[in-house]
Amino acid sequence: MTTIDKSRFVGIIPSRYASSRFPGKPLAMIGGKSMVQRVYEQVNKVLDLVYVATDDQRIFDAVEAFGGKAVMTSANHKSGTDRVQEAYSKIGQGREIAINVQGDEPFIQTKQIETVCHCFDQPGTQLATLVKPFGENDGWEVLNNPNSPKVVLNKAGEAMYFSRSVIPYKRGKDQEEWLKCHTYYKHIGLYAYRASVLKEITALPQSELELTESLEQLRWLENGYHIMTGITDSETVGIDTPDDLRRAEEFLNSHKNLF
Repeated sequence: MTTIDKSRFVGIIPSRYASSRFPGKPLAMIGGKSMVQRVYEQVNKVLDLVYVATDDQRIFDAVEAFGGKAVMTSANHKSGTDRVQEAYSKIGQGREIAINVQGDEPFIQTKQIETVCHCFDQPGTQLATLVKPFGENDGWEVLNNPNSPKVVLNKAGEAMYFSRSVIPYKRGKDQEEWLKCHTYYKHIGLYAYRASVLKEITALPQSELELTESLEQLRWLENGYHIMTGITDSETVGIDTPDDLRRAEEFLNSHKNLF
């Protein structure tokens, strides 16, 4: 791959304190560092302009305390993309592309960020995200998990549809055999937007498909935007509940060479 032109990109990490399942999640400690610091440090390895976009002074202060950059945003945003747009309007500094890295992905890997950046090596790319092939041994229960959205791609590598259901349906085969006879893709929630497109999509009203599946990227597809995908083989460890912290600590202990 070619070298990334860092002057084109700004990394923005949307980070909220309020969470029904895990209040204060960004400040939870993993291996002696807060979650938000771990995310920030991973993005900062790839990009030279990185901000945490938050609606909480505690997170803002914590980011500045470890030497990071933060920007205050509204508490009324319905999605991370909306928060990224407000942050970009304040700190984008004319950068052409905004990278949205989820604030609960402390082990996002640098090569994953690089992969989504390289989607914009193609001049026509409007939006980009990551997908990961399900493994043949993952089994039906993993594939069928509605909390793990699936993606269907076209021949150009663009997303045709995202769903919490298993797509495509493999007719004539037992469900336990589906992973052996088709490559299914899992969506990894790392987004990138051309700045002009980011402004447009956040001005759109929520769409019927988006509300049906509770997947905001369907709003973009339903309105005719194209989402390029980059493929990663690396698994991430998202933190949704306090119980996930134990799993995160275990992951960190076994991957210290990466983090």
